[in-house]
Amino acid sequence: MSPHRDARRPGRHGRPHVALVTDSTASLPPGVAEQWGVVVVPLDVVIGGERRREGVDLASADLAAALESGARVTTSQPAPAAFADVYARLAAAGAREIVSMHLSGDLSGTVRSAQVAALAAPIPVHVVDSRSVVMGLGFAVLSAAQAVRGLQPGEVVASTSGDPVDGSRARRLREMVGRRQRAEADVDAVEVAQRARQVGSQASAWFLVDSLEHLRRGGRLSATAAALGTVLGLRPILTLRDGRIDVAEKVRTRRAARDRLEAVAVAEVRRRGGARVAVHHLGQPDVAAEMAHQLEAWLGDLVGAVEVCEVSAVIGAHVGPGLLAVVVADS
Repeated sequence: MSPHRDARRPGRHGRPHVALVTDSTASLPPGVAEQWGVVVVPLDVVIGGERRREGVDLASADLAAALESGARVTTSQPAPAAFADVYARLAAAGAREIVSMHLSGDLSGTVRSAQVAALAAPIPVHVVDSRSVVMGLGFAVLSAAQAVRGLQPGEVVASTSGDPVDGSRARRLREMVGRRQRAEADVDAVEVAQRARQVGSQASAWFLVDSLEHLRRGGRLSATAAALGTVLGLRPILTLRDGRIDVAEKVRTRRAARDRLEAVAVAEVRRRGGARVAVHHLGQPDVAAEMAHQLEAWLGDLVGAVEVCEVSAVIGAHVGPGLLAVVVADS
């Protein structure tokens, strides 16, 4: 989504709102950012010398095709000016504060660009290093959006469209809307930022990749870890540890690695007593959907619908073809 989308208007109470910003590595499902009023700043991907903006003129499917063809692919973070432009537009639209949430600072300088831009912003900007990426960051953003709307964790926004409702349900809906309006008017940006930071930092993620070479070349994984991860032709399962990517396990076959990916996700959700879950892929929608269905069957009421999302093109550029990932975050 372009960083030039209009900011959300202030609430009906007439008081300015807390605006939310993230970057394209959050890998939010299509339409979710618009639904929650989140502005997404795209990272750049350079394919064969041609610079493109993720989510604007580059889709993950285009990246997958470029990687399969052997094209040289690099990425770059947004300049501080890109964030400064977004912050200024949100302030002009009536925001009184901004919460800007981004991928781990150990994986990219994106959060640093946001921090530099925040210093000169016309309104306070609370920059959050999520210590995570993909839907680990995405779930942090959604938690912040819920907080801005006055929703408690796990509370669902009801719709009044469609079927008619009886008196008691209509009354509950009116009460919830009134509560949301009051909470949105009084929202504390510091608390919103803290909620996002907590969800992001406590999220767990595991990645199955065909090769560690892309991560090694991009500096996201040490040469030693890359060598250990590929020894004897084993399939590496990666994880995020304190904002950094590391090799978690090595499995003999890709099928066994997929089974292990599912097993660690199930164990983590059960340990938490319930969670939000997302399955990411790069050009493998059927495989990802099958895994999501399996996780839903095993976990039942411990999870809602498991999100299936194509991974951010920037992340895909670093991990290479064949990516399959699972993210677990607090609900």
